[in-house]
Amino acid sequence: MSLLNDALRAAEERQNPPRVAGTYTGQPVAPDSAVSRAPFAILLVLALALISGAGAWWLLSGSSEQQAVVADHAKVAPAPESQEITETVALPEVIVEPVPVEPASETEVSAPDSASIAKVVMVTEPTPERSEPANVEPAADQNEPEVIQVAQAQPPSPEREVNTANRAPEAPVKQQRETPEAVDLRTSRELAGLLASGRNREAERALSELTTRQTAPRSREIFAREMLVLDRPGRALEWLPDSVTNEHANLRLLKARAQLALGDLNLAIATLQARVPPVAEQVEYRITLATLLQQAGAADESAGHWSELIAHDDSQGTWWLGLAIALETGGRNRSALQAFTQAAAMPGLSASLADYARQRITVLQAES
Repeated sequence: MSLLNDALRAAEERQNPPRVAGTYTGQPVAPDSAVSRAPFAILLVLALALISGAGAWWLLSGSSEQQAVVADHAKVAPAPESQEITETVALPEVIVEPVPVEPASETEVSAPDSASIAKVVMVTEPTPERSEPANVEPAADQNEPEVIQVAQAQPPSPEREVNTANRAPEAPVKQQRETPEAVDLRTSRELAGLLASGRNREAERALSELTTRQTAPRSREIFAREMLVLDRPGRALEWLPDSVTNEHANLRLLKARAQLALGDLNLAIATLQARVPPVAEQVEYRITLATLLQQAGAADESAGHWSELIAHDDSQGTWWLGLAIALETGGRNRSALQAFTQAAAMPGLSASLADYARQRITVLQAES
């Protein structure tokens, strides 16, 4: 502002050059009031114009710098349109008060108070909502008004929202349908639990419901075996029809035992001989058939089944003893003596059976 005052004084000196003294007439020279006041009015108007222009320029430059900072902040961290403004802070008023112009000379007339001070006030609009990263600081300026920002919660990432919206709904897990075999196995375990707790009627109703949809061989076996244990062979036979037993060796074996319990030995043998499975698959089946044939007097057929069992596993003393009895019954004493001797030498044979084998050895040796 001192430069502006110097310029005003220089302009005033140029407008009012020093007067040359005229011929002294003895009369005082009266100053030309109209001429002296005109330059001062012009200078005052120019000063006010310069001051107003400087203030407007300063305000505009500050506003543009502020808008540039806000634009830079918007490029760094744009806020989503859905973000809510929790608080709005208006920028403070900026008042520019220039220094009063010093009088150029003693003859200057002081300007009115309303014209000597130019006050420019600009109220900025509320700053649009922007989220500014913590690591970006706006450039500080001593003439720039302080910018107060309101801390806001970080909104969810737009990309994450888009991904969530575009994500296809999860397909419902398709439950795999149980096979008839799996249903039969599960039901057989349920029947075993019911029978163990004495709920035989409830178990039979469950079996009846299942057999309306499938043959259910395992469930039939569980129920029929329990009926044989309870000495109810007739109830067991009700669930062992030929249409089912013909395809399942386990059910044929149970059926033969039920028939034997009812006193029909030949029918039981016929049931077992309908389809004889390999020894490796049904050892118990072959033992039962060999024993029943021995009881029915079919010694040779019985010996044949015992021989197949021994060929499968020759470490069983009872099988050797069964073969020896079948051979002796069939009149083949020499072969029977060898079988009894082998049975007596086998470990694991009960004491009673071992004594019987030794007795038969003594008898056969005496006869030979």
